[in-house]
Amino acid sequence: MIRSLAAALALLMPTAASAQTGTPPPPAAAVVRHEGGAWTLDLTLDRDAPLWVFGESEALADGRGWRLHQWTVETPGAVLETIGGRDVLRGVDGAPVPRRVRLRMEPRFVDLQANYDPVLTFSTGAVAWYSEAFHLIPLEAADALASLPRDLGPMVDAVGPTRTTWSDADGAVLAQGQRLVDPDSTRSGTYILFGEADIRPGEAVSTVVDPGLPAWIAAELSDYAPRVAAYYAARLGPGGSDAPTVMMSWTGPTAGKTSMAGSVLPGLVVMAFEGEGVLEATPGVRNMARWFIGHESAHFWLGQTVHYESALDSWITEGGADLMTIRALQTVDPAYGGRGRLQAAVDDCIGFADEPVATSGDRGEFKAHYACGAVFAMAAEAVQKRATGGDWFDFLQPLIAASRADGVLTREEWLSALDKVSGDPALRRDIETLLDQGSDDPAGLVAAVLDRSGLAYRREGSRLVLD
Repeated sequence: MIRSLAAALALLMPTAASAQTGTPPPPAAAVVRHEGGAWTLDLTLDRDAPLWVFGESEALADGRGWRLHQWTVETPGAVLETIGGRDVLRGVDGAPVPRRVRLRMEPRFVDLQANYDPVLTFSTGAVAWYSEAFHLIPLEAADALASLPRDLGPMVDAVGPTRTTWSDADGAVLAQGQRLVDPDSTRSGTYILFGEADIRPGEAVSTVVDPGLPAWIAAELSDYAPRVAAYYAARLGPGGSDAPTVMMSWTGPTAGKTSMAGSVLPGLVVMAFEGEGVLEATPGVRNMARWFIGHESAHFWLGQTVHYESALDSWITEGGADLMTIRALQTVDPAYGGRGRLQAAVDDCIGFADEPVATSGDRGEFKAHYACGAVFAMAAEAVQKRATGGDWFDFLQPLIAASRADGVLTREEWLSALDKVSGDPALRRDIETLLDQGSDDPAGLVAAVLDRSGLAYRREGSRLVLD
């Protein structure tokens, strides 16, 4: 990864270092402005470059990045397009992109598979922007795009994060829990809320609630979120935030849809609900909401208190959070079985594991990290139970405790802990094979992991069915 980053940095336009800090000044500044119901983005670029790539992009089903569905360039001489899955600003006919570029924006909610949703929309007309969506990196030529690493975060930091100013003609914006006039940010990793919202302070969790949200969802959150957070804290110690905020938006009762999307950032959980399927609190939908709340809350521990070293290792946090959620749900509601979720993880992991799980994100198979990560967590829990009578939290707690100082839980640390508890190096070997190579017989290799950890199952045709 270090070699890859060094090679990619060589493709950047030259950047003058700051005499005071030894780090480059931001190559771009952005102003996100709302006035008279219209949204504009004004970019100021500090150098001539034929191409500026956005640090965070994700192509949608039609192959175009989400920005092309919502942003329109108004400045002559600049074009917004998607090249190789990256959203870029390109100069016309090979010329540099103009130093000042204005874009018109029409924010709409879109649920991204492998990134933070760029915009949350509220029934009141309020809009929350993801602060990291505006970082730009200058490149010498379009050919350089092919050499960029999948994760551009280190390059954003190396070249200098774009300084973004948030301006609302209607008044102050909400930024990290405070109402501020024209605040700016560089690397804040949060959502900036324009417009009015129902802010409810709480002792354990504060909430920003869309007033159009079905009432049962807000009630469920206020009841369940503190309970599940208290359970996590009791088992794992303090989480990544003492007073988190939950921001809930409501896109509307779209026919034929039941959608819950979310993510977690420092001190903030965002949740977006949509569809007629969540209007009523049926048992299935209630469990879905509890699962959603539990998974996102789990990331305050497994994701913020400690995080993975590389995106290749997101199975540690995603699969681990899935098993945390199931065990917490079973504790809070003994009637909840969780068997269906665990079985789905086994089925899905087998479906993805014909190729290396670690690099599944490069193939757009983001679900592999959730599914196989949950299978690996189940295996760790099983060997912990066999060794000490403990559970998943007993395996996880010492790992988190040992990693609090640097905040990084590495793959090596996780697998070494598994070795120590299992006493069977072949279990680690099989998991590493799934991660790094995949298998011509994925069901056979997953079965070996289940066998070595002592998880009971039976074969039904080509399926491995948990007992």
